[in-house]
Amino acid sequence: MNVAVLQFPGTNCEYDTKYAFEKLGANVQIIWHKESTLPQNVDLIVIPGGFSYGDYLRSGAIARFANIMESVKEYAANGGKILGICNGFQILLEAGLLPGAMKRNSSLHFISKYNHLKVINNNNKFLNKLKVNDVVNIPIAHHDGNYFIDANGLKELEENDQILLKYCDEKGNLSNVNGSVSNIAGICNKEKNIYGLMPHPERAIETLLGCDDGVKMLEGFLNN
Repeated sequence: MNVAVLQFPGTNCEYDTKYAFEKLGANVQIIWHKESTLPQNVDLIVIPGGFSYGDYLRSGAIARFANIMESVKEYAANGGKILGICNGFQILLEAGLLPGAMKRNSSLHFISKYNHLKVINNNNKFLNKLKVNDVVNIPIAHHDGNYFIDANGLKELEENDQILLKYCDEKGNLSNVNGSVSNIAGICNKEKNIYGLMPHPERAIETLLGCDDGVKMLEGFLNN
């Protein structure tokens, strides 16, 4: 499996992401934002976390205009799989590749900790190795993770099984850590080839670092 990890000025999770996918057996290449084309035979694009362009204006607002994003949009339109993690999720929202928007956390504070997530839908490539209602413990680290979508948009997400993950406690009871609409932590597009989530599965791939719950999430892409 060939994975392309995008890198913008201010990205800081590209090497964590590269390490995680290589640990799972993938071939990983980091792609600088000024590139205008993607490598041949890419099976997955990952837009990792960080603070692209210093989060100037809004998180992800400038990265959406980077050279490489035109190729990313073309790749997505042809059914290619894309995973956006944290700032990557914010960039996908700003680029219009996923519905909704991201606001500052309701507490107005940066949140950095492990947080439990409940699997809401697994009929997609990303979460196919997990079961509905499974609970995983995955790190979160964000200031702007308060996902917003209007009532009509939320209804559409629910009807199309686009809500992937919700914040919860260790027993699976839903709990809201940052003000997100309907406790949403991750979504996908209608076609289920573009995925975005605020938590960091690439930081939870070995017990030495506290937890390996992220393995089953990322392995979904390798399960052909």
